[in-house]
Amino acid sequence: MREKSVAMAYIEDRWWKDKRSPSTGERIRDGAGVPVRTKTPRFGTGLRYRVRFTDPDGDEHSKSFPDGQLALARKFKTKMENDLYAGIYISPRAGDISFADLSVTYRHGRSQDESSKVSLDSLFDNQILPFLGRKRIRNIDVAVVRQWKLWLAEHSHISINYQADAWMTASATPDAAVEARLIGTNPFRSSLLCPPRRVFHRVTPWPAAKLRAIKQALPDRYRIAVPLGAGLGLRPGEVFAFSPENIDRAKLTYNCDRQIVYCNGILAFKLPKGHKSRTIPMTRAIIRLIDDYTAAYPPIPVTLPWAEQDRILTRTVNLLITDANDRPWRGSTWGEHVWKPAFEQAEISYQRQQDGMHALRHFYASYLLTQGVTIKEIAAYLGHSSEAFTLKIYVHLTLTSYDRARLAIDTMFPPAPTRRRMAGNHGRRIKTAGLNRRRR
Repeated sequence: MREKSVAMAYIEDRWWKDKRSPSTGERIRDGAGVPVRTKTPRFGTGLRYRVRFTDPDGDEHSKSFPDGQLALARKFKTKMENDLYAGIYISPRAGDISFADLSVTYRHGRSQDESSKVSLDSLFDNQILPFLGRKRIRNIDVAVVRQWKLWLAEHSHISINYQADAWMTASATPDAAVEARLIGTNPFRSSLLCPPRRVFHRVTPWPAAKLRAIKQALPDRYRIAVPLGAGLGLRPGEVFAFSPENIDRAKLTYNCDRQIVYCNGILAFKLPKGHKSRTIPMTRAIIRLIDDYTAAYPPIPVTLPWAEQDRILTRTVNLLITDANDRPWRGSTWGEHVWKPAFEQAEISYQRQQDGMHALRHFYASYLLTQGVTIKEIAAYLGHSSEAFTLKIYVHLTLTSYDRARLAIDTMFPPAPTRRRMAGNHGRRIKTAGLNRRRR
Protein backbone atom coordinates (compact mmCIF):
# COMPACT_ATOMS: atom_id res chain seq x y z
CA MET A 1 0.00 0.00 0.00
CA ARG A 2 1.23 3.51 -0.82
CA GLU A 3 0.36 6.76 0.92
CA LYS A 4 0.71 9.20 -1.96
CA SER A 5 0.82 12.97 -1.79
CA VAL A 6 1.09 15.86 -4.21
CA ALA A 7 4.79 16.07 -3.29
CA MET A 8 7.48 13.76 -4.58
CA ALA A 9 7.36 11.25 -1.72
CA TYR A 10 5.17 8.36 -0.63
CA ILE A 11 5.10 5.61 2.01
CA GLU A 12 5.04 1.98 0.94
CA ASP A 13 3.71 -0.73 3.31
CA ARG A 14 5.84 -3.74 2.42
CA TRP A 15 3.73 -6.19 4.49
CA TRP A 16 0.32 -5.44 2.99
CA LYS A 17 -0.90 -4.66 -0.52
CA ASP A 18 -4.21 -3.78 -2.15
CA LYS A 19 -6.12 -6.75 -3.58
CA ARG A 20 -6.81 -6.23 -7.28
CA SER A 21 -9.12 -7.84 -9.84
CA PRO A 22 -7.26 -10.41 -11.96
CA SER A 23 -9.16 -9.32 -15.06
CA THR A 24 -9.25 -5.52 -14.77
CA GLY A 25 -6.44 -4.75 -12.34
CA GLU A 26 -8.80 -2.49 -10.38
CA ARG A 27 -8.76 -2.37 -6.59
CA ILE A 28 -11.25 -4.64 -4.93
CA ARG A 29 -13.34 -2.88 -2.29
CA ASP A 30 -15.65 -4.23 0.41
CA GLY A 31 -19.26 -3.28 0.95
CA ALA A 32 -18.25 -0.04 2.68
CA GLY A 33 -16.02 0.97 -0.23
CA VAL A 34 -12.77 0.34 1.67
CA PRO A 35 -9.98 -1.28 -0.38
CA VAL A 36 -9.43 -4.92 0.52
CA ARG A 37 -5.86 -5.66 1.60
CA THR A 38 -3.87 -8.87 1.48
CA LYS A 39 -0.57 -9.93 2.97
CA THR A 40 2.59 -9.76 0.88
CA PRO A 41 5.24 -12.52 0.82
CA ARG A 42 7.37 -10.23 3.05
CA PHE A 43 4.73 -10.11 5.81
CA GLY A 44 6.30 -10.24 9.25
CA THR A 45 9.89 -10.00 8.08
CA GLY A 46 12.22 -7.04 7.59
CA LEU A 47 11.40 -3.35 7.87
CA ARG A 48 7.74 -2.67 7.16
CA TYR A 49 7.48 0.95 5.97
CA ARG A 50 9.56 2.40 3.15
CA VAL A 51 9.53 6.12 2.31
CA ARG A 52 10.33 6.64 -1.35
CA PHE A 53 10.95 9.98 -3.03
CA THR A 54 12.49 11.47 -6.15
CA ASP A 55 15.17 14.17 -5.98
CA PRO A 56 15.41 17.18 -8.32
CA ASP A 57 17.69 15.20 -10.63
CA GLY A 58 15.07 12.50 -11.10
CA ASP A 59 16.90 9.91 -8.98
CA GLU A 60 14.80 7.83 -6.59
CA HIS A 61 15.78 7.37 -2.93
CA SER A 62 14.24 5.47 -0.05
CA LYS A 63 14.47 4.95 3.69
CA SER A 64 12.84 2.09 5.61
CA PHE A 65 11.27 1.96 9.08
CA PRO A 66 10.19 -1.02 11.25
CA ASP A 67 6.65 -2.05 12.15
CA GLY A 68 5.08 0.31 14.67
CA GLN A 69 6.94 3.38 13.40
CA LEU A 70 4.48 4.62 10.80
CA ALA A 71 4.38 8.03 12.52
CA LEU A 72 8.16 8.33 12.23
CA ALA A 73 7.98 7.34 8.56
CA ARG A 74 5.34 10.02 7.94
CA LYS A 75 7.50 12.61 9.71
CA PHE A 76 10.49 11.72 7.50
CA LYS A 77 8.28 11.87 4.40
CA THR A 78 7.04 15.34 5.37
CA LYS A 79 10.59 16.56 5.92
CA MET A 80 11.70 15.31 2.50
CA GLU A 81 8.72 16.99 0.85
CA ASN A 82 9.40 20.28 2.63
CA ASP A 83 13.10 20.17 1.72
CA LEU A 84 12.29 19.42 -1.91
CA TYR A 85 9.73 22.23 -2.10
CA ALA A 86 12.07 24.72 -0.36
CA GLY A 87 15.02 23.80 -2.56
CA ILE A 88 17.20 22.80 0.40
CA TYR A 89 17.16 19.05 -0.17
CA ILE A 90 20.54 17.35 0.19
CA SER A 91 21.09 13.93 -1.28
CA PRO A 92 22.21 11.25 1.21
CA ARG A 93 25.05 10.46 -1.21
CA ALA A 94 26.13 14.09 -1.55
CA GLY A 95 28.46 13.98 1.43
CA ASP A 96 30.26 10.91 0.12
CA ILE A 97 33.46 12.87 -0.47
CA SER A 98 36.59 12.76 1.64
CA PHE A 99 37.76 15.75 3.65
CA ALA A 100 41.01 15.64 1.65
CA ASP A 101 39.15 15.96 -1.68
CA LEU A 102 37.00 18.75 -0.29
CA SER A 103 40.11 20.59 0.89
CA VAL A 104 41.33 20.79 -2.71
CA THR A 105 38.16 22.65 -3.69
CA TYR A 106 38.48 24.91 -0.66
CA ARG A 107 42.11 25.76 -1.41
CA HIS A 108 41.28 26.67 -5.00
CA GLY A 109 38.96 29.33 -3.64
CA ARG A 110 41.58 30.85 -1.35
CA SER A 111 44.32 33.34 -2.20
CA GLN A 112 46.67 32.04 -4.88
CA ASP A 113 49.50 34.12 -3.49
CA GLU A 114 52.48 31.77 -3.39
CA SER A 115 53.49 32.34 0.23
CA SER A 116 49.86 32.08 1.38
CA LYS A 117 49.51 28.77 -0.47
CA VAL A 118 52.63 27.41 1.21
CA SER A 119 51.28 28.29 4.67
CA LEU A 120 47.85 26.85 3.89
CA ASP A 121 49.29 23.62 2.46
CA SER A 122 51.47 23.21 5.55
CA LEU A 123 48.43 23.43 7.84
CA PHE A 124 46.49 20.84 5.82
CA ASP A 125 49.39 18.44 5.31
CA ASN A 126 50.62 18.42 8.91
CA GLN A 127 47.74 19.33 11.22
CA ILE A 128 44.45 18.57 9.45
CA LEU A 129 44.59 15.82 6.83
CA PRO A 130 46.55 13.24 8.89
CA PHE A 131 43.46 12.90 11.10
CA LEU A 132 40.52 14.08 8.98
CA GLY A 133 41.74 13.49 5.42
CA ARG A 134 40.21 10.06 4.76
CA LYS A 135 36.93 10.66 6.57
CA ARG A 136 33.79 11.25 4.52
CA ILE A 137 32.22 14.66 5.00
CA ARG A 138 28.82 13.16 5.85
CA ASN A 139 30.43 11.10 8.64
CA ILE A 140 32.18 14.03 10.35
CA ASP A 141 30.11 15.14 13.31
CA VAL A 142 30.72 16.98 16.57
CA ALA A 143 32.27 13.88 18.17
CA VAL A 144 34.80 13.50 15.33
CA VAL A 145 35.72 17.18 15.49
CA ARG A 146 36.20 16.91 19.25
CA GLN A 147 38.52 13.91 18.73
CA TRP A 148 40.56 15.85 16.16
CA LYS A 149 40.91 18.80 18.53
CA LEU A 150 42.24 16.45 21.23
CA TRP A 151 44.66 14.86 18.74
CA LEU A 152 45.83 18.30 17.66
CA ALA A 153 46.64 19.27 21.23
CA GLU A 154 48.34 16.01 22.22
CA HIS A 155 50.10 14.75 19.10
CA SER A 156 50.90 17.64 16.79
CA HIS A 157 53.35 19.37 19.20
CA ILE A 158 52.47 22.85 17.99
CA SER A 159 51.73 26.04 19.89
CA ILE A 160 48.20 26.97 20.94
CA ASN A 161 48.22 29.84 18.44
CA TYR A 162 49.10 27.48 15.60
CA GLN A 163 46.35 25.13 16.81
CA ALA A 164 43.97 28.08 16.51
CA ASP A 165 45.16 28.65 12.93
CA ALA A 166 44.59 24.97 12.12
CA TRP A 167 41.10 25.08 13.64
CA MET A 168 40.17 28.19 11.68
CA THR A 169 41.30 26.57 8.43
CA ALA A 170 39.70 23.18 9.11
CA SER A 171 36.41 24.72 10.23
CA ALA A 172 36.18 26.88 7.10
CA THR A 173 36.55 23.88 4.78
CA PRO A 174 33.10 22.31 5.47
CA ASP A 175 31.57 25.73 4.80
CA ALA A 176 32.34 25.02 1.15
CA ALA A 177 30.45 21.73 1.47
CA VAL A 178 27.45 23.46 3.02
CA GLU A 179 27.42 26.06 0.25
CA ALA A 180 27.62 23.28 -2.37
CA ARG A 181 24.79 21.50 -0.54
CA LEU A 182 26.84 18.42 0.17
CA ILE A 183 25.96 18.59 3.87
CA GLY A 184 23.32 20.46 5.82
CA THR A 185 25.41 22.04 8.58
CA ASN A 186 29.05 22.53 9.47
CA PRO A 187 29.83 20.47 12.61
CA PHE A 188 32.71 22.81 13.50
CA ARG A 189 30.16 25.59 14.10
CA SER A 190 28.34 23.68 16.82
CA SER A 191 27.83 25.53 20.11
CA LEU A 192 28.97 22.35 21.85
CA LEU A 193 32.53 22.93 20.68
CA CYS A 194 35.09 25.41 21.98
CA PRO A 195 37.85 26.31 19.50
CA PRO A 196 41.46 26.61 20.71
CA ARG A 197 41.90 30.06 22.20
CA ARG A 198 44.78 32.11 20.90
CA VAL A 199 47.22 33.45 23.49
CA PHE A 200 48.02 37.10 22.91
CA HIS A 201 51.47 38.25 24.00
CA ARG A 202 51.73 41.92 24.86
CA VAL A 203 54.39 43.85 23.03
CA THR A 204 57.19 45.12 25.25
CA PRO A 205 59.07 47.86 23.38
CA TRP A 206 62.81 48.04 23.70
CA PRO A 207 64.31 50.85 25.73
CA ALA A 208 66.29 53.32 23.65
CA ALA A 209 69.56 52.16 25.26
CA LYS A 210 69.03 48.61 23.97
CA LEU A 211 68.29 49.91 20.49
CA ARG A 212 71.53 51.90 20.47
CA ALA A 213 73.51 48.94 21.81
CA ILE A 214 72.29 46.57 19.09
CA LYS A 215 72.87 49.18 16.39
CA GLN A 216 76.42 49.69 17.61
CA ALA A 217 77.04 45.91 17.76
CA LEU A 218 75.99 45.34 14.14
CA PRO A 219 78.69 45.37 11.45
CA ASP A 220 79.01 48.74 9.67
CA ARG A 221 77.55 47.24 6.52
CA TYR A 222 74.28 46.39 8.25
CA ARG A 223 73.72 49.14 10.84
CA ILE A 224 71.41 50.99 8.47
CA ALA A 225 68.80 48.27 9.12
CA VAL A 226 68.10 49.79 12.57
CA PRO A 227 66.93 53.24 11.40
CA LEU A 228 64.96 51.59 8.58
CA GLY A 229 63.08 49.40 11.06
CA ALA A 230 62.86 51.74 14.06
CA GLY A 231 62.61 54.98 12.07
CA LEU A 232 60.18 53.87 9.34
CA GLY A 233 58.42 50.90 10.93
CA LEU A 234 59.34 48.54 8.09
CA ARG A 235 58.89 44.79 8.33
CA PRO A 236 62.09 42.73 7.92
CA GLY A 237 61.25 41.77 4.33
CA GLU A 238 60.59 45.44 3.55
CA VAL A 239 63.95 46.41 5.06
CA PHE A 240 65.73 43.93 2.81
CA ALA A 241 63.81 45.31 -0.21
CA PHE A 242 64.49 48.97 0.64
CA SER A 243 65.69 51.16 -2.22
CA PRO A 244 66.65 54.86 -2.00
CA GLU A 245 64.85 55.35 -5.32
CA ASN A 246 61.54 55.16 -3.45
CA ILE A 247 62.35 58.22 -1.33
CA ASP A 248 60.49 61.41 -2.22
CA ARG A 249 62.92 64.02 -0.94
CA ALA A 250 60.60 66.94 -1.65
CA LYS A 251 57.74 65.45 0.39
CA LEU A 252 60.00 63.67 2.90
CA THR A 253 58.23 60.34 2.39
CA TYR A 254 59.10 56.76 1.47
CA ASN A 255 56.89 54.70 -0.83
CA CYS A 256 56.95 51.13 0.52
CA ASP A 257 55.78 49.03 -2.42
CA ARG A 258 57.67 45.77 -2.09
CA GLN A 259 59.16 43.19 0.24
CA ILE A 260 61.45 40.19 -0.22
CA VAL A 261 59.98 36.76 0.55
CA TYR A 262 61.40 33.24 0.48
CA CYS A 263 59.00 30.82 -1.17
CA ASN A 264 59.45 27.38 -2.73
CA GLY A 265 63.18 27.59 -2.33
CA ILE A 266 63.72 30.96 -4.00
CA LEU A 267 63.78 34.64 -3.07
CA ALA A 268 61.26 36.90 -4.77
CA PHE A 269 59.86 40.41 -4.68
CA LYS A 270 56.18 40.89 -3.91
CA LEU A 271 53.84 43.58 -2.62
CA PRO A 272 53.90 44.27 1.14
CA LYS A 273 51.66 42.24 3.41
CA GLY A 274 48.02 42.73 2.51
CA HIS A 275 48.98 43.36 -1.14
CA LYS A 276 49.07 47.10 -0.67
CA SER A 277 51.80 49.71 -0.77
CA ARG A 278 51.92 52.62 1.67
CA THR A 279 53.53 56.02 2.12
CA ILE A 280 55.60 56.60 5.26
CA PRO A 281 56.84 59.97 6.54
CA MET A 282 60.61 60.38 6.78
CA THR A 283 62.88 62.82 8.56
CA ARG A 284 65.85 64.63 7.12
CA ALA A 285 68.03 62.95 9.74
CA ILE A 286 67.15 59.46 8.45
CA ILE A 287 67.64 60.57 4.85
CA ARG A 288 71.04 61.89 5.85
CA LEU A 289 71.91 58.53 7.45
CA ILE A 290 70.92 56.77 4.24
CA ASP A 291 72.98 59.17 2.13
CA ASP A 292 76.04 58.63 4.34
CA TYR A 293 75.55 54.88 4.11
CA THR A 294 75.23 54.86 0.31
CA ALA A 295 78.49 56.80 0.06
CA ALA A 296 80.25 53.82 1.67
CA TYR A 297 78.00 51.05 0.34
CA PRO A 298 76.36 52.01 -2.97
CA PRO A 299 73.00 50.29 -3.72
CA ILE A 300 73.28 47.06 -5.69
CA PRO A 301 70.93 46.27 -8.62
CA VAL A 302 69.21 42.95 -7.90
CA THR A 303 66.80 41.09 -10.19
CA LEU A 304 64.30 38.70 -8.61
CA PRO A 305 61.05 37.03 -9.68
CA TRP A 306 57.93 39.09 -9.05
CA ALA A 307 55.61 36.92 -6.95
CA GLU A 308 52.34 38.57 -7.96
CA GLN A 309 49.84 37.43 -10.58
CA ASP A 310 49.99 40.56 -12.71
CA ARG A 311 52.00 39.19 -15.67
CA ILE A 312 55.22 40.83 -14.49
CA LEU A 313 57.86 38.10 -14.39
CA THR A 314 60.83 39.84 -12.76
CA ARG A 315 61.84 43.15 -11.25
CA THR A 316 65.21 44.82 -10.88
CA VAL A 317 65.67 47.03 -7.82
CA ASN A 318 68.69 48.89 -6.44
CA LEU A 319 68.80 47.39 -2.95
CA LEU A 320 70.32 49.29 -0.06
CA ILE A 321 71.18 46.18 1.98
CA THR A 322 72.84 43.12 0.42
CA ASP A 323 75.36 40.60 1.70
CA ALA A 324 79.11 40.67 1.04
CA ASN A 325 78.49 38.93 -2.30
CA ASP A 326 75.92 41.52 -3.40
CA ARG A 327 73.04 39.08 -2.94
CA PRO A 328 69.71 39.87 -1.24
CA TRP A 329 69.11 38.66 2.29
CA ARG A 330 66.75 35.90 3.35
CA GLY A 331 65.20 36.62 6.76
CA SER A 332 66.28 33.42 8.52
CA THR A 333 69.83 33.69 7.16
CA TRP A 334 70.07 37.29 8.33
CA GLY A 335 68.86 36.27 11.77
CA GLU A 336 71.49 33.56 12.22
CA HIS A 337 74.48 35.35 10.69
CA VAL A 338 73.85 39.03 11.45
CA TRP A 339 71.09 39.72 13.96
CA LYS A 340 71.68 37.20 16.75
CA PRO A 341 75.49 37.65 16.71
CA ALA A 342 74.89 41.36 17.41
CA PHE A 343 73.26 40.40 20.72
CA GLU A 344 76.31 38.34 21.64
CA GLN A 345 78.56 41.24 20.68
CA ALA A 346 76.47 43.62 22.82
CA GLU A 347 76.39 41.07 25.67
CA ILE A 348 72.58 41.14 25.67
CA SER A 349 70.58 37.96 26.20
CA TYR A 350 68.45 37.18 23.12
CA GLN A 351 64.76 36.52 23.91
CA ARG A 352 63.10 34.60 21.11
CA GLN A 353 59.65 36.23 21.21
CA GLN A 354 60.86 39.73 22.03
CA ASP A 355 64.11 40.33 20.21
CA GLY A 356 63.49 39.41 16.60
CA MET A 357 64.01 42.10 14.00
CA HIS A 358 60.30 42.87 14.31
CA ALA A 359 61.17 44.58 17.62
CA LEU A 360 62.38 47.58 15.60
CA ARG A 361 58.88 47.98 14.21
CA HIS A 362 57.37 47.81 17.69
CA PHE A 363 59.85 50.46 18.87
CA TYR A 364 58.69 52.71 16.01
CA ALA A 365 54.99 52.30 16.84
CA SER A 366 55.42 52.74 20.58
CA TYR A 367 57.50 55.87 20.16
CA LEU A 368 54.91 57.42 17.82
CA LEU A 369 52.26 56.72 20.46
CA THR A 370 54.24 58.56 23.13
CA GLN A 371 54.48 61.54 20.79
CA GLY A 372 50.71 61.76 20.33
CA VAL A 373 50.44 60.24 16.83
CA THR A 374 46.95 58.76 16.44
CA ILE A 375 46.20 55.06 16.08
CA LYS A 376 44.69 55.76 12.66
CA GLU A 377 47.92 57.34 11.43
CA ILE A 378 50.11 54.63 12.96
CA ALA A 379 47.98 51.90 11.33
CA ALA A 380 48.48 53.58 7.95
CA TYR A 381 52.26 53.91 8.41
CA LEU A 382 52.60 50.30 9.55
CA GLY A 383 50.40 48.96 6.76
CA HIS A 384 47.99 47.20 9.12
CA SER A 385 44.72 45.85 7.76
CA SER A 386 42.69 47.93 10.22
CA GLU A 387 42.99 50.41 13.06
CA ALA A 388 41.41 47.81 15.35
CA PHE A 389 44.35 45.48 14.72
CA THR A 390 46.84 48.23 15.59
CA LEU A 391 44.89 49.12 18.72
CA LYS A 392 44.83 45.49 19.82
CA ILE A 393 48.63 45.28 19.67
CA TYR A 394 49.55 48.64 21.18
CA VAL A 395 46.60 49.76 23.30
CA HIS A 396 48.42 48.86 26.54
CA LEU A 397 51.15 51.35 25.61
CA THR A 398 48.79 54.33 25.53
CA LEU A 399 49.55 55.14 29.16
CA THR A 400 48.43 58.74 28.80
CA SER A 401 44.83 57.50 28.89
CA TYR A 402 45.33 56.66 32.59
CA ASP A 403 46.69 60.14 33.21
CA ARG A 404 43.66 61.69 31.54
CA ALA A 405 41.35 59.51 33.64
CA ARG A 406 43.10 60.56 36.85
CA LEU A 407 42.81 64.24 35.96
CA ALA A 408 39.12 63.83 35.21
CA ILE A 409 38.47 62.14 38.55
CA ASP A 410 40.53 64.75 40.40
CA THR A 411 38.12 67.44 39.19
CA MET A 412 35.26 65.56 40.90
CA PHE A 413 37.16 64.57 44.06
CA PRO A 414 39.98 67.09 44.53
CA PRO A 415 42.66 65.83 46.92
CA ALA A 416 42.98 67.50 50.31
CA PRO A 417 45.98 69.84 50.79
CA THR A 418 48.40 67.39 52.39
CA ARG A 419 50.88 69.94 53.79
CA ARG A 420 48.23 72.07 55.53
CA ARG A 421 46.66 69.05 57.13
CA MET A 422 50.00 67.90 58.51
CA ALA A 423 50.78 71.39 59.83
CA GLY A 424 47.41 71.58 61.55
CA ASN A 425 47.91 68.23 63.23
CA HIS A 426 51.35 69.29 64.37
CA GLY A 427 49.89 72.49 65.87
CA ARG A 428 47.25 70.51 67.74
CA ARG A 429 49.93 68.20 69.15
CA ILE A 430 51.94 71.21 70.46
CA LYS A 431 48.85 72.74 72.07
CA THR A 432 47.90 69.48 73.74
CA ALA A 433 51.43 69.04 75.09
CA GLY A 434 51.25 72.53 76.73
CA LEU A 435 47.96 71.74 78.42
CA ASN A 436 49.39 68.51 79.81
CA ARG A 437 52.36 70.35 81.33
CA ARG A 438 50.06 72.88 83.06
CA ARG A 439 47.96 70.05 84.48
CA ARG A 440 51.02 68.51 86.04
